[in-house]
Amino acid sequence: MTGQIVFDPLLPWVAIYALGAVALAGVILALWRGLNGWPLRFVAGLILVAALTQPSFQEEDRAPLSDIVLMVVDQSASQRLADRLSVTEDAADTLQARIEARPNTEIRRIEVGDGEGDSGTQLMTALSTAMAEEPRGRIAGIFLLSDGRLHDLERAPNLPAPMHLLMTGRESDWDRRLVVKNAPAFAILGEPVTLTLRVQDDGAAPGALQTRLDISVDGAEPQEFTVPIGEDVELPIELPHGGLNVIRFSTPEAEGELTDRNNAALVQINGVRDRLRVLLVSGEPHAGGRTWRNLLKSDSSVDLVHFTILRPPEKQDGVPVTELSLIAFPTRELFLEKIDDFDLIIFDRYKRRGILPAIYLENVRNYVEKGGAVLVAAGPDFASADSIYRSPLAEVLPAEPTARVIDESYSPRVTELGERHPVTAGLGDPESWGPWLRQIELEPISGDVVMSGVDDRPLLVLDRVGEGRVALLGSDQAWLWSRGYKGGGPQLDLLRRLAHWMMKEPELEEEALWAEATGQTMRIIRRSLNEDVGAVTVTRPDGETEEVTLSEVSPGRFEALYEGPEIGLYRLSEGEEEAVIGLGPAAPREFEQTIASGEALEPVIDTMRGGVMSLEDGLPSIRAVSAGRPAAGRGWIGLTPREAYETMDVRQIPLLPAWLTLLLASGFIIGAWLREGRR
Repeated sequence: MTGQIVFDPLLPWVAIYALGAVALAGVILALWRGLNGWPLRFVAGLILVAALTQPSFQEEDRAPLSDIVLMVVDQSASQRLADRLSVTEDAADTLQARIEARPNTEIRRIEVGDGEGDSGTQLMTALSTAMAEEPRGRIAGIFLLSDGRLHDLERAPNLPAPMHLLMTGRESDWDRRLVVKNAPAFAILGEPVTLTLRVQDDGAAPGALQTRLDISVDGAEPQEFTVPIGEDVELPIELPHGGLNVIRFSTPEAEGELTDRNNAALVQINGVRDRLRVLLVSGEPHAGGRTWRNLLKSDSSVDLVHFTILRPPEKQDGVPVTELSLIAFPTRELFLEKIDDFDLIIFDRYKRRGILPAIYLENVRNYVEKGGAVLVAAGPDFASADSIYRSPLAEVLPAEPTARVIDESYSPRVTELGERHPVTAGLGDPESWGPWLRQIELEPISGDVVMSGVDDRPLLVLDRVGEGRVALLGSDQAWLWSRGYKGGGPQLDLLRRLAHWMMKEPELEEEALWAEATGQTMRIIRRSLNEDVGAVTVTRPDGETEEVTLSEVSPGRFEALYEGPEIGLYRLSEGEEEAVIGLGPAAPREFEQTIASGEALEPVIDTMRGGVMSLEDGLPSIRAVSAGRPAAGRGWIGLTPREAYETMDVRQIPLLPAWLTLLLASGFIIGAWLREGRR
């Protein structure tokens, strides 16, 4: 039980001060005039002014509250290295027992694991959450049992009591880590991209000067290099293919190092083409003659060389062709010497007329077989005796003309196979497409018919020849869609997809397997022209395999979600299709720095004069220290007793009740009057 005097003034303190000043002035006046009752007047005024403050004696019944100690136990991945976790658990149990044995003291144990994703160790976040649940006035101390490697220091709260770091790890610890300093998300095919790497030894390292560096692309057999330790190394790498390239860098585990989890890094770079070179050969002029040119020129990534024949075939005036050219066209240079520089050759209503000799067209056929691409947009010329089919190109074309030209209105349709092919899948509602007015009758020889026209006759046929690709469009009417004829159609999407499929863009492969990663979850995607696909075999970083069954989500597209149990390189295979993908960051934050250190926490700990102690030296003793005093010393750490309490009952007794105030004031005033009246 404790007591104190409290005041509950009847008037504002300013008014009470003013009345007191008036009473004092009256006393001074009486003294100046020589009235011998001025002391009695002074006492009477003092009583009246004091009565206005209503003084009371307050008694409180208090129940003492215990002090609270917060103990944050770090159980993140870096704490599972060597014997850190067992040392931490033993120290936490001993410390908890010591604190519970102290009188009037409670402990709150907060265990912190790995943060979500790659957020690292969130010690300060956990501490802030714990402090929000406890009265700050009762917190007597904070203990952190950790290696000192945290990733949310900016969230450190204002401390109400000393904080101490009891640090795991040993002075002899050392670790080797691989750091990728810069890695672009995209790189141009055919051009080297420079990556900067560094192999760094931390802690009590043995002092090696060099180590082996293994580099593997898409899970292939790694290439070995020798690199210096502690120096930046610039590696020029040329991507082997378009799309996602997964590059793994690794160094072998050295004897005695803490972990090999940071000895490898995954870099995923998308290979893109710098410029796509297209040769467009336009034959007989027609209303849609600029369709291909406008499409290709609108794509900033395409370099277009356009060879067009403007002289109508019916004009026979005997003038040599070479004399009609505004600029002599370098046919020999293009079709013999530099043909391999092109990614795609388009023949738009071209027919044999002596401008391109058979040897040039034979070279085009060889170009296709070696990996090139040819697209033929056929008009009536394709069905004539001068058809380009009557040339060496016939050996690579997927369909043969019957010599029949169908001149009637029809609506192009995507075939059942075309619904599964990436060139024609999902083009929109065919019912809204406008009609075309001409079709060349074709007899398929090979390849895939993805669009049909009159009476389901083949309209668009795609094929692979050798290492190259060929497409045959049996109509010259695609331009009607671009003009919006009777509603138009997806002409831009169709022709652009067609051109990019022929140039082997990875996202348009009809048989493909790949995965898209989000954190530790990958979406496995298999695209196929078949109606069914087998299960995908997933090979984890530890070498274990697992079968994943896919479900068809749209025609020709099969998907499944897979949760990767660990960070690293995963291999996927289904039939002849293979893919690799890396899950997790290039280097997990938990293993970026593994040597125990209190350097990061020292600025926060110093605000309340706490300390950093190594558990390798033993568990320090606990002392009680006053607020503001040093809270750590050699072999000891301190708690600040808060002496908090809970008020159970309050009683107030007035010191100047009204009757007593009236009696005393009246007595002194009358006494002063009587004394002054005898004078």
